[in-house]
Amino acid sequence: MTAPRYRGVFPVVPTTFTEDGALDLDSQKRCVDFMIDAGSDGLCILANFSEQFVLADEEREVLTRAILRHVDGRVPVIVTTTHFGTRVCAERSRRAQEEGAAMVMVMPPYHGATLRVPEPQLFEFFASLSDAIDIPIMVQDAPVSGTVLPAALLARMAREIEQVCYFKIETAGAASKLRELLRAGGDAVEGPWDGEEAITLLPDTEAGATGSMTGGGYPDGIRQVMDAWRAGNREAAFDAYARWLPLINYENRQGGILTAKALMKEGGVIACEAPRHPFPAMHPAVRAGLIATAKRLDPRSCAGAGDWNAASAPISHPQPRRRRQP
Repeated sequence: MTAPRYRGVFPVVPTTFTEDGALDLDSQKRCVDFMIDAGSDGLCILANFSEQFVLADEEREVLTRAILRHVDGRVPVIVTTTHFGTRVCAERSRRAQEEGAAMVMVMPPYHGATLRVPEPQLFEFFASLSDAIDIPIMVQDAPVSGTVLPAALLARMAREIEQVCYFKIETAGAASKLRELLRAGGDAVEGPWDGEEAITLLPDTEAGATGSMTGGGYPDGIRQVMDAWRAGNREAAFDAYARWLPLINYENRQGGILTAKALMKEGGVIACEAPRHPFPAMHPAVRAGLIATAKRLDPRSCAGAGDWNAASAPISHPQPRRRRQP
């Protein structure tokens, strides 16, 4: 496997709204600062856990520009550019690259419950994206697309399509698929990654995953697992995973997309945790259970009143981070 340019914890940045559904860019910037200060090796924006499906095209552009300029090179940022149309997806990806994206993440073309494309067109889709940009493409292999992506196809894409070299595997049996992808793809697979809120993080790292794309509420917790594993301390990685698993499970099976915003609102990082209509708000009982579970672990997101930097000692980063003033 080629030494990866990007590895570690790259959580998804939630999109922050006001109570009436408008974009809240002030909260958005505080959210990004928190996630970097909590130890994120990088960030991903406009993903499903960013509620990308309720955003207008113009809002996508506003968020991409505002977040990338605010991050200002402190960490690499992955921009999700998924679209059914090849031309539209390629143009989204070009604009993301122009704004400073380190990578784009793309799901296979799908629409609704039944519209999918055959394998030849799927291969052409990703080849066209690769021709349009000069930064890596991460293929998101997630059940929500309803598209089966065999490991053999992903490996072929890695070998034959220049920019396709990262893979976020979120399907059932992810560890087995990661192993087969690495076996079939060899050095062409630069970044085999875990996803799905880290619910299978430990078996996936054992299978060779070098990155994890999780929810954004507690990167400090996920870093404890990944840092120990990368240092070769499997016992410490297991212990950290066992400690954080109740919260990981609560996000994966109960709180879902709104988990990160609930935690950040509880800690004063953001002003409002509401989703945009018609997505339903989190049930109060689910939220109460989430917060109770989180407070047993004391993640920085629950530090209180935006004081996450004082919650614990700073988490080290591989490179110095520069913060642009809002």
